[in-house]
Amino acid sequence: QVQLVESGGGLVQDGGSLRLSCAASGRTLSTYNMAWFRQAPGKEREFAATISRSGGSTRYADSVAGRFSISRDNAKNTVYLQMNRLKPEDTAIYYCAASAVMAITTEPATYAYWGQGTQVTVSS
Repeated sequence: QVQLVESGGGLVQDGGSLRLSCAASGRTLSTYNMAWFRQAPGKEREFAATISRSGGSTRYADSVAGRFSISRDNAKNTVYLQMNRLKPEDTAIYYCAASAVMAITTEPATYAYWGQGTQVTVSS
């Protein structure tokens, strides 16, 4: 089992940047494919980005592709989400999640472990 704690959220202006971190404890992070999801007020949780165990494969939602970058440092048991050119519609709670499924996936149901989330607010 792995425990996940997100950090790095906050308030930023339209066009600004933030870097989220997800620190893992318990089992080693390299055991899992990792992802970031987000949930805006009144909306369902949606996929943002995912990265394979080795970091060699990534996938992004169309809404964030070209602006967000997911990475991981298995030695530090940490996953990152670099968010650039932020927009007000990026405002949401961002969740880190871990999956033991073999292939990377965008489906929330395939992620067994979740963090508590960190709030990102982008002002216009």
